[in-house]
Amino acid sequence: MQSNHLLIRPSTFEDCTLFAKWEAQPYIIEFFTISQGRDYNEIAQEFVKRTLDSSMLQLTIVMKDEDKPIGRVFISRLDQHADSLDITRIYIGEDSYRGKGLGEEALRLLLEYCFIYLHMERVTLDHVPENRRAANLYLKLGFQYEGIARHAGKKDGKYVDLHLMSMLRSEYFKNMKNGDL
Repeated sequence: MQSNHLLIRPSTFEDCTLFAKWEAQPYIIEFFTISQGRDYNEIAQEFVKRTLDSSMLQLTIVMKDEDKPIGRVFISRLDQHADSLDITRIYIGEDSYRGKGLGEEALRLLLEYCFIYLHMERVTLDHVPENRRAANLYLKLGFQYEGIARHAGKKDGKYVDLHLMSMLRSEYFKNMKNGDL
């Protein structure tokens, strides 16, 4: 997957070093169900387990011109029968690249991949209530709220609510036609 500035490619085991670095940053931990104290070993073991599961995709966001990894995408619940998947995690991890619209560019590229190339009918994602920045982006791109999953995540030993959102294939193409995507 490529856009003007970005390339999204399958993650490699070597990317785990970057994931561990990024997922230790307060600006990432704050807005995801990522507990403090996760280390490289935990992230590497998780990566290997996910690699063996065909319902999951792990992707790395790369600055195309610099060939520099800057973020991560994790897709779960990839269901070819129901034509649905969940964007479980997407973030720009390199601090100097945050706030420049690259998260939006990555999500637009990912939606194109999901709806056009994977032929999904439904794409879901969620966010913790405090992540207003993500919520605003998701709404801007056409995601619809479905409700609140109470205690659906766990962070630092405490359960957290998640706000559930989805986009259907017809909504994606309508937003494309209207120039919103």
